[in-house]
Amino acid sequence: MSPQAKITGLARQRVLVIDDDKDVAYSFQRVLADEPVEVAGVTRGEEGLKNLRKQPADLVLLDVRIGEENGLEILRQIRKEHPRQLVIVMTAHGTAQTAIEAMKHGAFDYVLKPFDVPELLGLLRRALQTAASMAELTAAPPGKRKEPDAGSVPGLIGTSASMQKIYKLVGQVARSDATVLLFGESGTGKELIARAIYANSPRAARPYVAINCAAIPDTLLESELFGHERGAFTGALTQRIGKFERADGGTLFLDEIGDMPLALQAKLLRILQNGEFQRLGGDQTLRTQVRVIAATNKDLTVMVKEKTFREDLFYRLNVVMIQLPPLREREEDILPLAEYFLHRDGKERRIKLSAAAKQFLQSRRWPGNVRELENAVQRAVVCATSDTIEPGDLSAERDAKVSVPATGEDWWSSLKSSAQGQDLLGAAERMLVEKALQEAGGNVQKAAEILGVTRAALRTRVQRYGLKSARD
Repeated sequence: MSPQAKITGLARQRVLVIDDDKDVAYSFQRVLADEPVEVAGVTRGEEGLKNLRKQPADLVLLDVRIGEENGLEILRQIRKEHPRQLVIVMTAHGTAQTAIEAMKHGAFDYVLKPFDVPELLGLLRRALQTAASMAELTAAPPGKRKEPDAGSVPGLIGTSASMQKIYKLVGQVARSDATVLLFGESGTGKELIARAIYANSPRAARPYVAINCAAIPDTLLESELFGHERGAFTGALTQRIGKFERADGGTLFLDEIGDMPLALQAKLLRILQNGEFQRLGGDQTLRTQVRVIAATNKDLTVMVKEKTFREDLFYRLNVVMIQLPPLREREEDILPLAEYFLHRDGKERRIKLSAAAKQFLQSRRWPGNVRELENAVQRAVVCATSDTIEPGDLSAERDAKVSVPATGEDWWSSLKSSAQGQDLLGAAERMLVEKALQEAGGNVQKAAEILGVTRAALRTRVQRYGLKSARD
């Protein structure tokens, strides 16, 4: 690492690096050599705890794996003994649960190795400035609230930068009762994130109740949410307890909140404001204490302008917004997800993906996102005639006829010839990438602008197809 930014305006502060690799502490010493910062390094977690007991630190940089020690256990111990201690967790093996656990147990932030030096220095600056502003405050006594056990959520897969940010947000919001609004295209995993927030929250021992607002007729949705009294309407032969009552003390997940009718939005707003509601056909005011997580694939800001969604409800729901990226924007997660689904659905057959199948998966746009990928892998496991999945096993459209413009006959013939019986979509993408690079003179940035994709996405395709680019 080499310093590319300065941490200025700070009194001399102390940073403790806990990492079994001595070179990590040495690297931080070099980066911060000209700054008013003292860097100390230890190679064992227990040694780090002893060091902090003898001499406080303004910031701790803690590795997740310290030899045989679990860095997250060390983090818990640090937070127990020093509740106000700022800790940045470092790891070369980022997983969803590690990020969530780190943030849930009070880490200031979570970073992946190898470090992006300018980004890391910006983070160090923010952390040390925060420590400086806290220096005059009296440390609070250690809290006695027991943290809930970690809740692992199957299927929450992804090591991309965008997903790492989401995992950190999950860990942060899980500790609170704040209402969360999840936004993303269909199939991006909104309910998985909702379950992750619940599983890592103090409410994890209480009920988790989910309801899809778009799947229930408007006439029945009010009863599903708030319950009804006997005789409230034709067919109401008994009293019914609604979702809000069932979720008392726990978490209620409202999926497709954008499809909730306006009439019900007012009742939802009331229960979010004061926890009060009435069953349909009843006059008794009931109370419930529920943490609400809502999700939608619709742009609620547009709906507010169009008067199809209440503005006051939108702001009540949008305390914390988590936006989930589509799968096409986190291509590095496609194969890990596919391997997870393959292991889950085909482990008895020990089935695997061929090299061509992997290339096929990475070449797809996946408009249905993770859900479409999951369905494709499930279908392949069922349809595969051997223990190796090929591209044909993954494509539901392999027998469908392709319609092309009459003016594109020459292009179509050229494409079929270049594909030579292989994946036509992959061949089409390779041809488009080649043409864009030619037109841009090998400049990846210009070629990416021509194709309407990010430079990183285009570089992935350049490497995938073994193409050459002159420069960025």
